[in-house]
Amino acid sequence: MNRRLRLGMVGGGQGAFIGAVHRLAARLDDCYELVAGALSSDPARAAASAAELRLDPARSYGDYRDMARAEAARADGIDVVAIVTPNHLHAPVATAFLEAGIHVICDKPLAVSLAEGQALAALARRKQRLFALTHTYSGYPMVRHARELIARGELGDIRYVHVEYLQDWLAAPVEQSGNKQAGWRTDPALAGPAGCLGDIGTHAWQLAAFVTGLTPSELAADVHTFVPGRRVDDHVQAMLRYANGARGLLVASQIASGEENALNLRVHGTRASLRFSQESPNELWLTPQGGETTRLTRGRVDSPAATHATRIPPGHPEGYLEAFAQLYRDAALQIVAQQTNTPPPPESLALTTVDDGVAGLRFIEAMLESQARQGAWVGV
Repeated sequence: MNRRLRLGMVGGGQGAFIGAVHRLAARLDDCYELVAGALSSDPARAAASAAELRLDPARSYGDYRDMARAEAARADGIDVVAIVTPNHLHAPVATAFLEAGIHVICDKPLAVSLAEGQALAALARRKQRLFALTHTYSGYPMVRHARELIARGELGDIRYVHVEYLQDWLAAPVEQSGNKQAGWRTDPALAGPAGCLGDIGTHAWQLAAFVTGLTPSELAADVHTFVPGRRVDDHVQAMLRYANGARGLLVASQIASGEENALNLRVHGTRASLRFSQESPNELWLTPQGGETTRLTRGRVDSPAATHATRIPPGHPEGYLEAFAQLYRDAALQIVAQQTNTPPPPESLALTTVDDGVAGLRFIEAMLESQARQGAWVGV
């Protein structure tokens, strides 16, 4: 195409963290232009936020439903909408834009219930519209390289998967002191029934599945709340069983004092193991059974998947924003392919979609069911 994709945004107004991240990610590869928004449910804040972003006042909306209708009717209407609201609005907002024939890029988790997620997946298929889900960490070049190593058998048969996501920002009841991000994430009416489980547990689940290509068939969960008075979980852990006989362990915690954003993955196979740390995303450690550990670095590994997600030469670190931008880039490649009736680049198909979101909601449902049954093994 000879133009940028026209992007709209719902949510992400003044005081929002993730909206700014989405806007930076969309701009990085110059594939999008933000032209419209319903940036807040408060009309005054929505207008003020739009003015700060230099949006045309005529394309600043006080209601996302009005935005979907109006943009679908314009000759220069948006091609795709980014949804960066609290979780409870993901499904209704996405539904409105899919019904209007507009592609969707949505923050995770997909929805607040498995039924909502399945309905969205069915609607996206019926409308033949892309529905991308921003599981950011799948955009890292070394994560994609790890996935390729496993797919081509470098690790042999997978025996053990260990994934953990540790933070400490909710170790105290900060939601009671006016912290906006903590406020909605610990409110079940806005976040859904899963707190830490939905916020970062789904990231851990998705990363392990994305890299290994395996999804556990059963799990046994411990879903816990440490901070008194908190209405959602702030620490979860689960044992995992895979259909091929492999075993796994998943831990996600937002009360792990001293941890910043420690998303770590270790995969052990019959021939080798690998480990990845999100806090050092430009490297991957590969150890053959009985051999020496090799440090693989971004920009020096030879795989189409990693090359596709790499922008700058070796030794110049790429990080979180670039990984986020990779998802936007892959979404753009697929949208343009659909609009021009051409096949998308194969590497862009690593993009996480509504189907990954449904898988994450199945994980949440299984964890909550296991907890309700005192940690019993349940099917996923």
